[in-house]
Amino acid sequence: MASEIKDINLAPSGETKIEWVKRNCNLLRTLEEEFSKTKPFQGKKIALSVHLEAKTAYLCKVLAAGGAEMYITGSNPLSTQDDVAAALVKAGLEVHAWHGTTEEEYNSHIRSVLSVGPNIIIDDGGDLVNMMHTEFVDLIPNVIGGCEETTTGIIRLENMNREGALKFPMVKVNNADCKHLFDNRYGTGQSVWDGINRTTNLIVAGKIVVVAGYGWCGKGTAMRAKGLGARVVITEVDPIKAIEAVMDGFDVMPMKEAAKVGDFFVTVTGCDKVIDAEDMAEMKDGAILCNAGHFDCEIDMAYLKANAVESKEMRNNIMGYKLPTGQWICVIAEGRLVNLAAGDGHPAEIMDMSFAIQALSAKYLVENQGKLDSMLIDVPREVDMDVAYRKLKFLGKDIDVLTPEQKKYLGVE
Repeated sequence: MASEIKDINLAPSGETKIEWVKRNCNLLRTLEEEFSKTKPFQGKKIALSVHLEAKTAYLCKVLAAGGAEMYITGSNPLSTQDDVAAALVKAGLEVHAWHGTTEEEYNSHIRSVLSVGPNIIIDDGGDLVNMMHTEFVDLIPNVIGGCEETTTGIIRLENMNREGALKFPMVKVNNADCKHLFDNRYGTGQSVWDGINRTTNLIVAGKIVVVAGYGWCGKGTAMRAKGLGARVVITEVDPIKAIEAVMDGFDVMPMKEAAKVGDFFVTVTGCDKVIDAEDMAEMKDGAILCNAGHFDCEIDMAYLKANAVESKEMRNNIMGYKLPTGQWICVIAEGRLVNLAAGDGHPAEIMDMSFAIQALSAKYLVENQGKLDSMLIDVPREVDMDVAYRKLKFLGKDIDVLTPEQKKYLGVE
């Protein structure tokens, strides 16, 4: 099947971006060297749907070095970088993606990578797995298993598994300690504010930032907002997380109250309509809204588009909507993932850990084909620890090792 991308000039910028990532991703670089020799994916087809920018592109090249036939698409219509996609095609990989796809084009690209009958699925948000189970049921026997990158995708997988609908094993990559403790906290924390700052060009210090959700992504977003000088308000539905936010030094209140005081709003919950019509009616004129959850449903964009008395582009990638109540509400990147739709995503060193987990989890699936007795699988602890030890080595750090006596005392092997 021929690659399907927009006809654009193959400028060297995409290749340069990937080379920069390679320079700063020590873990993936060592895996590329190992995989080039051992070829763990020889003869295997991998369908991948992850935000298609330079870090993802390098992961694809690492998997290809391991012998995989790569079939690649994006996981968000606004996060694909066309020059990066073009660089992968130039390198001989098959890509079906471009920036700004319509919903129809986005789904068509997913169909294209699934129609080859993949053996491994690497997903970010669950769209590949969902379509595989609804439109490509006859190809499911080809699938050894897959890996899910993000919290939202795992929620979808857990729902499918409860209903008995999941037909092949999926590794919960997001739940690995070397993924969510660093990617979700430090990666999201930095990249969200990279996206906001480059898009708005406004000061954060002295402003009130409302962060909806205090999971690992919310913690990172709040921590970085505080570091930029903002006063931070957390909204939560979990009383334990709310207490944690208070003890971390943040204010906590319902969204209806936070709506009245916030200057910036960041949703990062994985839920639907976290900011609704009633909330927006209470907001200040010029309040800036953005979303850092996977799907663009956390801000009620349908209400804004249907009920705004006027709308206009306030600045590149910022749409303003004038409400019937008179104030303007400004939304970054159409309510899609702000760190990717308005930025370059997580830092390379952070994604180095996450994608090392992805690559090693895919290898684990191949090595254990037919031996797994569960449809939802935790990342093996030895994989998590392997990545952690490798990362420490590249950081130039050593740690203590338990003596045999200490292991006996603790009851560990």
